[in-house]
Amino acid sequence: MLHTAQGTIPLDIQLMTEPRQFITLYGESGAGKTSTLRMISGLLAPDKGKIVVNNKEWLDTNSKTNLKPQQRNVGFVFQEYALFPNMTVRKNLEYALEKNQDKNIIEELIDLVELGELQHLKPNTLSGGQQQRVALARALVRKPEILLLDEPLSALDSKMRVKLQDYILKVHKEYNLTTVLVSHDIGEIIKLSDQVYVLEKGKIIQSGTPTEIFTTHQMSAKFRFTGEVIEIQQEEVVYIVTVLIGTNVVKVIAQESEVTDLKIGDKVIVASKAFNPVLQKII
Repeated sequence: MLHTAQGTIPLDIQLMTEPRQFITLYGESGAGKTSTLRMISGLLAPDKGKIVVNNKEWLDTNSKTNLKPQQRNVGFVFQEYALFPNMTVRKNLEYALEKNQDKNIIEELIDLVELGELQHLKPNTLSGGQQQRVALARALVRKPEILLLDEPLSALDSKMRVKLQDYILKVHKEYNLTTVLVSHDIGEIIKLSDQVYVLEKGKIIQSGTPTEIFTTHQMSAKFRFTGEVIEIQQEEVVYIVTVLIGTNVVKVIAQESEVTDLKIGDKVIVASKAFNPVLQKII
């Protein structure tokens, strides 16, 4: 059961994903997204349910199977970094090693997320983005089957978010992970996800690709970026729409029909179709 501002509601979902997919849980606060991650990890026990990973039962309330969190091969990255303040970056990673595990994974992760110059520093001397890279690396030390990300970038500025998104994609592909993200950032979801599940009041009400969920129609294109409209100017018979994409500013020529429903602050997709930029508002 979920305890929300509107009262107590049941969390009743069925979720099935293919190995190595990157999926996102999306919805309002209190919809059950974080509770779902906690149940997968074993930090929260459901009243009734079943979790099967690679044909192995992690949870089955009928047969009273319930693996402890340390028995479930997951990596969990929280919004707060949860690093040990009295340990260096390297020691934080080494602490996550299993008994008799090959320590070469530490060097591999330090190289992968570029922590070499930071490895002998303590967390309180690092920026938020650097600390989150350490948290991400630590979650990967045991080579998890599933990586759980609970709004890990929400406290960071937009420039740092873009960089960390690239690191997350990099480790997802490098380690062939199945990744489950909780996020409210539509641009982030479109960039990272293969599949999106929309939760409302403890139930999945919609699922599909990010384009299916957040735009009015699918768009085939050579490239696709998400951004925010920061200026709309009319010049003779066309409009110039200025879009902030990450830390870059892009100007797109648009027809009146394309800007009718656009306003400053709207999230949009900028795509290339037959070498012409096309704007698609994100709903």
